[in-house]
Amino acid sequence: MFELPEDVIARLRDHLAAVGYTVDGVRARLGPLAHSALHRNETTAGLRATAAGGALDTLVRLWLLQAPVSTTKAEQALPDLLEPLVAAGILHARGTEVHALVDVRPYGVAGDDAASDQDWWVVADLTPGMDGARPAVSPDHVLGVNSAATTLAQLTVRRPVERALDLGTGCGVQALHLAAHTGTIVATDVNPRALAMARLTATLNDIDLDLREGSLLDPVRDEKFDLVVSNPPFVISPRGGLTYRDSGLAGDEVCRRIVVEAPRHLEEGGVCQILANWLHIRGEDWRDRLTGWLVRADCDAWVVQREVSDPAEYVELWLKDAGLHGAHGYRERYDEWLGWFEAQDTEAIGFGWITLRKRAGSRQIRLEEWTSAIEQPLGAEVARWLGAIDELGPRGRFADDAALLGARLRVGDDIDQEQLGRPGAADPEHIVLRQRRGMCRAVQVDTAEGGLVGACDGELTVGQISDALATLLEEDPGEMRARLLPRVRELFVEGYLREAEPRS
Repeated sequence: MFELPEDVIARLRDHLAAVGYTVDGVRARLGPLAHSALHRNETTAGLRATAAGGALDTLVRLWLLQAPVSTTKAEQALPDLLEPLVAAGILHARGTEVHALVDVRPYGVAGDDAASDQDWWVVADLTPGMDGARPAVSPDHVLGVNSAATTLAQLTVRRPVERALDLGTGCGVQALHLAAHTGTIVATDVNPRALAMARLTATLNDIDLDLREGSLLDPVRDEKFDLVVSNPPFVISPRGGLTYRDSGLAGDEVCRRIVVEAPRHLEEGGVCQILANWLHIRGEDWRDRLTGWLVRADCDAWVVQREVSDPAEYVELWLKDAGLHGAHGYRERYDEWLGWFEAQDTEAIGFGWITLRKRAGSRQIRLEEWTSAIEQPLGAEVARWLGAIDELGPRGRFADDAALLGARLRVGDDIDQEQLGRPGAADPEHIVLRQRRGMCRAVQVDTAEGGLVGACDGELTVGQISDALATLLEEDPGEMRARLLPRVRELFVEGYLREAEPRS
């Protein structure tokens, strides 16, 4: 399936780069109008922009715009490559025209990870639903580059590791990123068609993958990894259907199972990062539900709930995704799904990110809801959080109050302070610290807390600043320290305060 000789793949790779079939090359060729329209699955503007008919125009039309091209144009755009691509089932020649059967798409994500600004190509099924057509999605459909995949890629901690696992690889997007900082990559999937496309994606980008077929962690049984990433089939539905999104397991069981079982496959210090959906059961706090998972995982854990959908909008979203909106049986499927949620006592469905880290000793668990804007990539922020809880943990340099009082901290470079109050008032009513990068959090602080943060420039210790504030505000120094230290720990974990560079 989709097999090409390695020498043909190498020639294809070189040719795609040579004609500018890259992210930047396509963006420049289409222009902002057509490029934006293509992101909305509209092709008319793109067809106008590629009317000249050069090699790049033909490849954009063939794969990105899913338009037929003449055999003559295809031969010119893919010299000595058209015949093997047709034989492999990637293109289809019919009469005097050539059509794409699968997508070969330029891909690259700018940012601060180890693979920033690199040109790749991803092989996947064609994007369904172009130009307003009803999407036709087969059960073994292999999803291409999508927002969930890029979200996970930008969340992943990019440290050099020996072994990584891409659990549910799909077309291989996560594996591309892993290759930039990983020695050995194992990629698994239950869908043979996905594995075939991931193999072609990897070979086209000159990357070695150990590809294995099987469900969840079955293909790796007793193996361990330094990093596990997973964009699993997390959609919660009463029955399966589409392999890339439906696990066939009841409720949010697939996500629970990965959270509980993946840590057994982590080396000491290893990290697991996944995207997940979870149920909000009536009368139960979603945090309690996930804490039950995390306690069994026995790891440090950071969970961020990014979105919450009510059952109706959730059903509508995924029925439309499957191309069933307005189709025969749509109302019946909608009603069945809603009835199933009611039977589960479901009042909402959460979506978010889960980061786990296997570490001997104490476990730090943080669950938060943050639905406001963030700034990707967040991989460095996740790594910073892991480092911060280490420093404050039992074996960290700031493990006890005395050590933290002796610490020299500085305000994060991305922190702004806002003061709100009535015009002419002597003191502000509210002092807010706001992050301009990463999680883009905002936190309200009191006068003493704001004063401490403002004085953290790496020169004075936390204890010295606290005592000075006690004198200024006419409070007992011991009480001031006792009040400020828990807050300093929180602000350090959340990134408002960082450790200062050692003084020379």
